[in-house]
Amino acid sequence: MSQFVVCALYKFVSLPQYRSLKQPLLKQMLRHQVRGTLLLAHEGINGTISSTRAGIDSIIQWLQTVPEFSPLDVKESLTNQLPFKRSKVKLKREIVSMGVEDIDPSRSVGTYIKPQDWNELINNPDVLLIDTRNQYEIAVGSFTNATNPKTTNFRELPEYVDEHLDPTKHKKIAMYCTGGIRCEKSTAYLKKQGFEEVYHLQGGILKYLEEIPQSESLWEGECFVFDERVTVNHKLEKGSYDQCYACRSPISDQDKTSKYYQQGISCPACYHNRSSEDKARYREREKQVQLAESRGVAHIGQSSQKNIKTI
Repeated sequence: MSQFVVCALYKFVSLPQYRSLKQPLLKQMLRHQVRGTLLLAHEGINGTISSTRAGIDSIIQWLQTVPEFSPLDVKESLTNQLPFKRSKVKLKREIVSMGVEDIDPSRSVGTYIKPQDWNELINNPDVLLIDTRNQYEIAVGSFTNATNPKTTNFRELPEYVDEHLDPTKHKKIAMYCTGGIRCEKSTAYLKKQGFEEVYHLQGGILKYLEEIPQSESLWEGECFVFDERVTVNHKLEKGSYDQCYACRSPISDQDKTSKYYQQGISCPACYHNRSSEDKARYREREKQVQLAESRGVAHIGQSSQKNIKTI
């Protein structure tokens, strides 16, 4: 039986008092034993947290006492182990970094498409389907026939749009991402660039996997998530991938058979992009991790399970 709830949440909203919310929010996370990271910025809130059912309910209830946060966009899944080690609240310029001024999804954004209507939209041959995630995320799963922009971070997406998309040629564009937040900004950017019919998957891939039966799904593979589970399958259970702790890329069992794979040091994706000094540093870090594990203590942060009662 799964014991912990993983909760991804966000909301774009004008939040001029965001700095004053940091300490009260962190206090509530610690009080209710909620782990993970929440980002606060002038444009809203974003993050993923995990705890018991009671812990998540308590923090969501507290957040919604802030008028600007009611309601929140929330997506949940279950796991047997906490995927985060620490509780963090960070102040940022953006809750998702695109690096473009005057993009405000709370004022102008693409048309939301519910998961139940998504298949019909993307099966339309007149619709160009674009995955707004990064290359390493797309590598483990995507929607059938989606266009891969081959970006390494979200800040590269505007350049892709400027170089490859044209409002006079691409009349209907559908975009998607993990939880919906990157699509809020990407569709807002397209609207500002003059694209008229722009759609995005409401709630992102995670909501689609939650609501669409696998027998009807157009999703292929697994979905990368930004926590220690690395990926989730169509049932929103921990997937089959691990992570390279040198470059953070997802790695498969086949990747681990490569001569370029060394646990904690390198994988096929990063072996040729790391200096000998980098590898020596990673090797020493991995040695310390193994020593800590042999002593039964956590090397980085506190143990995820420590002092948390399961449901």
